Amino acid sequence: MQEHFVQCLSPSGFHQMHYTEWGQRANPRIVVCVHGLTRNCRDFDALAQSLESHFRVVCPDIVGRGQSEWLADKQHYGLPQYLADINTLLARLTADGPREIRWVGTSMGGMIGMLLASLPGTPVRKLVLNDVGTLIPKASLERIGKYVGKSPTFATLADANNYVRYVSASFGPHTDAQWDHLTRHNAMQNADGTWAMNYDPGIALPFQAGPIQDIELWNYYDRIHCPTLLLRGANSDLLLKDTALAMTQRGVKAQLVEFAGIGHAPMLQSEDQIAVVRDFLLS
Repeated sequence: MQEHFVQCLSPSGFHQMHYTEWGQRANPRIVVCVHGLTRNCRDFDALAQSLESHFRVVCPDIVGRGQSEWLADKQHYGLPQYLADINTLLARLTADGPREIRWVGTSMGGMIGMLLASLPGTPVRKLVLNDVGTLIPKASLERIGKYVGKSPTFATLADANNYVRYVSASFGPHTDAQWDHLTRHNAMQNADGTWAMNYDPGIALPFQAGPIQDIELWNYYDRIHCPTLLLRGANSDLLLKDTALAMTQRGVKAQLVEFAGIGHAPMLQSEDQIAVVRDFLLS
């Protein structure tokens, strides 16, 4: 694994976006993996290790998360800025010539991928939507809004681990080592020795701007033409069963795979989940 930064631009100035890179840089087949709302690129370590012998795998920290810088003006946290930053990253990745882009997006990362794949001239050739679809229900957004941006602090990393296990219980069963990995890379130590979650609380601004409503993305999904794999936690409250089934019957008619005993969202840490993604990307 290598770590890099790329300089991006928002209306309030420049910022650095961090990303990890796996596999051979010369490989023209690129997989871009993008995380959920409060997560970061290290969620994809296990998946990237499984894919790096076949692909160049690039996993960015969306601005305000992980090792990427925080925006000076929190009003700019949102899909337009995230798409602009990803476009800057893709320009770097394809600077040496045409490249085939395969996209794996969890939750927010899937929304970014859906919008990107819907645009004319998109470089996305395959799309994996991990527990996100064409309708984001108001109830699930209200649940997320209860914890995002609260910025709790913890006396120890073990306390942070307990918090992550609590708010992320819907991720489903994980080993202690997997929970440790998900916590260690999602936490940062403050100057006073306490710990906090490794994202800008300002990313919660859209949840505070007004009444929360359903988000509908059918208009974008209907313009996607590349093969699409739709993953769903069988207990998910963000990707409802009816929405997932409708996506298999409309537009690109996504291939649906569900994982039992999991809510929002499958974290692609276990071999059974990784294998589904790997097989689709290689097919």
